Amino acid sequence: MAFKFVLFASIVAFAAAFPAGYGDYYGEHQLEGGHQYGQVERISLGDSHGHHDYHEDEHVDYYAPPKYAFKYGVNDFHTGDVKSQHETRDGDVVKGQYSLVEPDGSVRTVDYTADKHSGFNAVVHKTAPISHHQGGHY
Repeated sequence: MAFKFVLFASIVAFAAAFPAGYGDYYGEHQLEGGHQYGQVERISLGDSHGHHDYHEDEHVDYYAPPKYAFKYGVNDFHTGDVKSQHETRDGDVVKGQYSLVEPDGSVRTVDYTADKHSGFNAVVHKTAPISHHQGGHY
């Protein structure tokens, strides 16, 4: 036990001997003077098309409407964790369904939709327990 304590104390002392800090982008770290950065200079790359009327305040709004779809499922009969879900989104409309096996063996299924006009709406269905013999619970 004394050996473990001495080993632990040695590791802590060794780690404390070196100052900790985060490096900057290049991985360098200056402990005594802080970070120093050089001057930023704007350079012109030239314009081969003859357009010289570039405006720096010109704002371009890049909008891409959200669109995705996913699904997953878990079937762990050892722990009784059986569930699935799928969902799609196209713009402001989300549709999906999830289901899971309850501890009593019944299956709960939820169909849902969501949009900016109706909000979130869910319809819950529950089926009777499956009557087959299951192994022991661990």
